[in-house]
Amino acid sequence: MRIALFVKDYAIGKAFSKNGVPTKSGAEFHAERHAKALVALGHEVTIFAKKRSFAVKARETIDGVDLVRLHGGFRWLEIIVRLLTTHRGFDTFYILGRPKFAAWGIWMAHRLGKPVTLALTGIAEKFDAKASWRDRLFASCDWYLAMSQEIRRAFLELGDIPEEKIMIQPQGIDTEAFPPPTAEQKRHLREAHGLPADAPILLFCARVVLAKGVDTLETAWRQLAPMFPDAHLLVVGGGERALLEELRALSRETGGRLHVIGEVADTCTYDQIADVYVFPSRHEGLPTTVIEAMATGLPSVVSDIGGCEDLIEDGVRGYRVDPERPDLFADRIATLLRDAEQRKQFGQRAAAFARSYCDIRPIAKELEEVLARPRATK
Repeated sequence: MRIALFVKDYAIGKAFSKNGVPTKSGAEFHAERHAKALVALGHEVTIFAKKRSFAVKARETIDGVDLVRLHGGFRWLEIIVRLLTTHRGFDTFYILGRPKFAAWGIWMAHRLGKPVTLALTGIAEKFDAKASWRDRLFASCDWYLAMSQEIRRAFLELGDIPEEKIMIQPQGIDTEAFPPPTAEQKRHLREAHGLPADAPILLFCARVVLAKGVDTLETAWRQLAPMFPDAHLLVVGGGERALLEELRALSRETGGRLHVIGEVADTCTYDQIADVYVFPSRHEGLPTTVIEAMATGLPSVVSDIGGCEDLIEDGVRGYRVDPERPDLFADRIATLLRDAEQRKQFGQRAAAFARSYCDIRPIAKELEEVLARPRATK
């Protein structure tokens, strides 16, 4: 198949924004994984995304994927022209998220008689089918992929999408890249990173922004630090400079046991080092970092929000907690730190679930089948 994939941003050229936050979004990670997986299955993929600056090329090939960056102010026209000239002959259209310019891709797909599949990457992208002409176009796609039950409900209730057009599909990760460590491997990794071999270690791995619940994490840690005087908290991820400085100040208050690691290429190492994963985010699609932690066998304490409810069955693979209740986060984390057997059981169940539900290989095959479907009947 020749697949046209529309996503807001892709390889925009700058790794960090002016305030220090990483520019690579969940939607871009999603597009990257799916494009590579589809290319590996023998398909041709062209990504259409925004051109953010003069410094980046309007067209290039990255990892076997044809990338077209659309120029601001004329994206709608460029889409129409390209689909009629340089980029004719697509078999199917795949929209990730809800970038405004993608509405023109849908409009053109309809006129070319090609099927369109829309996947939302977060609940913030939900749309009201009656709100605007763009939303009416987003509501006119042939097939819909929901990463979570929450997004599925939004498709049904707000988007007015027929139930038979909607499928639940997680974005997927390469679970083989996140293996559970042996006790010896964990000990070796801790020593290599200057961490105590037997101390309880918590991990937060995400953007350091308020939307990810960093303030909840700080308050919970203030409660946990005196309760567990040998415990450590690792904060892995880039983010707002002011919040990173707050965390460093909190580290000084708590004996240097809060470690601000920053942005890293290999997050698996930190998943393998830790004992409990902590994720107090306020809204998510389907959090990749939780899936990665689960794959390595970590029990998690996460926010009781959409996306997390699909991954963490409360009291089975971890705990779900109100994101505005740091006291409850501290309580559930303390429960896990005090009970090694529960941590082990939760972690084993989490690893098994991640491999059965979130592995990119079977997900890519399912996605291939969806994209190959003909247009839906009206």
